[in-house]
Amino acid sequence: MPSLYAWAGGAEALARLTERFYERVRADALLGPVFARMSAAHPAHVALFLGEVLGGPAHYSAEKGGHPEMIRHHLDRHLTEEQRRRWSQLLLDTADETELPADPEFRSAFVAYIEWGSRLAVINSQGGATVDSHAPMPVWGWGVPGGPYRP
Repeated sequence: MPSLYAWAGGAEALARLTERFYERVRADALLGPVFARMSAAHPAHVALFLGEVLGGPAHYSAEKGGHPEMIRHHLDRHLTEEQRRRWSQLLLDTADETELPADPEFRSAFVAYIEWGSRLAVINSQGGATVDSHAPMPVWGWGVPGGPYRP
């Protein structure tokens, strides 16, 4: 059974997704200010992270510090639920625009990770949050639907 990463189209598809997504984020009235100082490399880093989470190569862990480092990037950002919802919706809209697979099984798993991860980001962005330096990288699978859609 292919990983979600492979089913999505691999590194190229995720790079296309994150490049377009962060173009949209920069232009968004609610999210633009949050990402105003985002580096030009940020979309590529997020593509590596998503790739690893979706079952692809462990490049983010090897090159960027894994899940603890991703958590560190959110500390004391004080993200709101409104920002989380907008971030999630823009990402899902961009998944449609960049033609990530639209089958219900893939999208169910993808949406589940985006919901889980974005809610974790909000929690970790609040005052007093700390980083477990041994936190494992989450690896998302097909979940309840049972695997890729087969017509």
